[in-house]
Amino acid sequence: MKLHNSLLVLTISTLLLTACADTDDKTSGLLDGSQTGTAGIGDASTNGLNSDGSLNGSEMGGSGSGMYGSADGAASLGPEFSDPSNPLSKRTIYFMLDSFQIQQDFVPVIAAHSQYLLANPSQHITLEGHGDERGSREYNIALGEQRAKSVASIMKIQGVSESQISVVSYGEEKPAAFGNDESAWELNRRVEINYQGK
Repeated sequence: MKLHNSLLVLTISTLLLTACADTDDKTSGLLDGSQTGTAGIGDASTNGLNSDGSLNGSEMGGSGSGMYGSADGAASLGPEFSDPSNPLSKRTIYFMLDSFQIQQDFVPVIAAHSQYLLANPSQHITLEGHGDERGSREYNIALGEQRAKSVASIMKIQGVSESQISVVSYGEEKPAAFGNDESAWELNRRVEINYQGK
């Protein structure tokens, strides 16, 4: 019941952040012009999007588990982090083009990590924001930071201490996939949740 109430609060918080993000996207001034006119990007029938622009899961296998290794503090974490049926095993949050809005598919993942951090106050994470190669370097650094801050904001609303969360942006500098097509770009628009150990 407690998790259900937490998910309800997280969902409401996400909706509020999404409403705020809509106006921020239009007025942010981050666009440098190179992000516009990309043919086929918004075609919901070909890139795994629902009609409302949210992810339907088909482009990432529905898991959001993406890329992660044991280079961070995950090696010292419990077995729940390696159980594919547990949302804690998913530590990559994906984003739409030019967006830092959290998609509904990833709300339970963020909620699970928030609950874990609440239960383990000595645990710390770094939220690494990333973007695809389109746009200027400066634009992608700023967008990666906004993506990481969006995840951090939801975690803080859930009660996670600010001292447990660090935010960094790599922009386009550390791609998860190489390529010049949507299948590579959608894997690069992400935030990775990296545990730093206790």
